[in-house]
Amino acid sequence: MTTVSAALLGILQGITEFLPVSSSGHLALARALIGYDFEPGITFEIVVHFGSFCSIAVYFRKRLAALLGDVLQTVRSSGGRLSEYRQNPSTRLSLIIVVSMVPAGLVGITMKQAVEQAFVNPVLVAVMLLFTGGILFSTQYVKNPLGRVTLRNGFWVGVAQAFAILPGISRSGSTITAGLWMGVNRDELAQFSFLMVLPVLAGAMLLETVELFQIGEPIEITNLFLGFVTSFITGYFALSYLIVLLKREKLHYFAYYCWTVALVSLLHFAAPALM
Repeated sequence: MTTVSAALLGILQGITEFLPVSSSGHLALARALIGYDFEPGITFEIVVHFGSFCSIAVYFRKRLAALLGDVLQTVRSSGGRLSEYRQNPSTRLSLIIVVSMVPAGLVGITMKQAVEQAFVNPVLVAVMLLFTGGILFSTQYVKNPLGRVTLRNGFWVGVAQAFAILPGISRSGSTITAGLWMGVNRDELAQFSFLMVLPVLAGAMLLETVELFQIGEPIEITNLFLGFVTSFITGYFALSYLIVLLKREKLHYFAYYCWTVALVSLLHFAAPALM
């Protein structure tokens, strides 16, 4: 991998991880276009995912600090009383986040091979991008949701996140759309959608790290540093931009981008096979 390609891949990861256009879908289409031997390597994937992780942690640093502080204080003062956990908003939110992780965890463990096979089918990726465009387009019809995140709707947002394991299905797009249609207000949904992905990203990085130690992949410090920095910086600004658009009810604009990429991909990969 050259330094230029490392920087470009970091930028691609940072932008598409947060904007609702599917980072996995873009990577799968890039592999199909350039060649299936195109593989940045597990080490590089861990590093750029860590860049995305840090983007969320830095952007929501005050909320995370308050959340963790509240949880620790409740644990120390509760004396094991469940009523204390139920009454504290931070411990309740932490429980909802844990529940939201379950669907993605089950899908990731049980369907790993099927998901990996989907990455080598650009036509399927394009179809999934069409679907992503459809759900994003639907958000313009949700008007002024005022509800809070609950255990019930948090679980269903987690189910939407599980579907995003498929390349072409946007994680942020599917979780935000699901939350909006269940009536969660935009400010709370913006926070919850990205706080809930932190444990998922951490789990993915852990699994990739275990695989890295098993295969003993060589490390290129310069490329890894570039990948991390570009992923972190672009991810931070992409996250900021998405939250602004969500609050302004402009999320459906990304539908046109997804549909364009999907149709161009179908013309490139599927049309020649039909002729």
